[in-house]
Amino acid sequence: MISKPAEILVLTPASEALIKGCARLGPCLRATRAEVLAGRVEGLAAVRAVAAWDVVVDGALFERLPALELVANQGVGYDKVDVAAATARGIAVTHTPDVLTDEVADFTLGLLIMTIRRLGEAERFLRAGRWEAGPFPLSHTLRGRRVGILGTGRIGKAVATRLEGFGVSLAYSGRRPQPDLAYPYFPDARQLAGAVDTLISILPGGAETRRLVDAEVLAALGADGVFVNVGRGSTVDEAALATALRTGVIAAAGLDVFEHEPHVGPELLELENAVLMPHVASATVHTRAAMSKLVVDNIAVWLADGRALTPTPETRAGLPVR
Repeated sequence: MISKPAEILVLTPASEALIKGCARLGPCLRATRAEVLAGRVEGLAAVRAVAAWDVVVDGALFERLPALELVANQGVGYDKVDVAAATARGIAVTHTPDVLTDEVADFTLGLLIMTIRRLGEAERFLRAGRWEAGPFPLSHTLRGRRVGILGTGRIGKAVATRLEGFGVSLAYSGRRPQPDLAYPYFPDARQLAGAVDTLISILPGGAETRRLVDAEVLAALGADGVFVNVGRGSTVDEAALATALRTGVIAAAGLDVFEHEPHVGPELLELENAVLMPHVASATVHTRAAMSKLVVDNIAVWLADGRALTPTPETRAGLPVR
């Protein structure tokens, strides 16, 4: 019997749920990006779908995959996928919105409270045996704060809804005003920062948002300002942020994402007023399983009849997705 050639490539590293889910659809290859580019993977000629999570997927990879029709990205953000190059080749791109919205929104509130109330510092204070010498210093409070949401997609709106119960005022900035949001709108990040004392960024990556949160935005936020980033690290000028934290331009920051993950610069690591997390906003068993399932479902439906369940906006606009 002649075995059917593999139509699916899982770019590793990848979760076991994603690998097993793709394998249930049929013959499936597993390889790193480097192995594919080095020509060390056989059987790529028939691959129609690629499953990817936190891996660069670009024109160099497409050159090795002549039959490729679909890139199924695990994650709502897909800045590591060259969507323009994919669209130019007629390749659809999907992502995993909605299934992680609540998890990331919940985490954002937790990170915000941890940052404002200095909870990480307080725990380190206790563990170091310093409590017996005197109480931990007082912190800021969330109550009465003016919170700006930078990026009001699904997650941004979910964060805003949760914050309504905390007695804060809300404002937002994005590409354009949104009729379903009653909060004040500001056309750019600097104007938003100048009107609030707490700025939460949920911006996607890409050229349009690169280092959008810079020294000017942070200065506008002010000395009592708190900055939280759960979007993409590339949207922040990390050197300017470290300087602002060190010199008191702003009070504190909570970061789940960094420009050069997993590397985090020493200028941030050494700061007590920076709460740093290893990109774990969606990292629960439940949510990661749901994300993997949606990737697999996108591939299954595409291979069966050429439909994309959750195409990116660029794919919806640029390809005849059925």
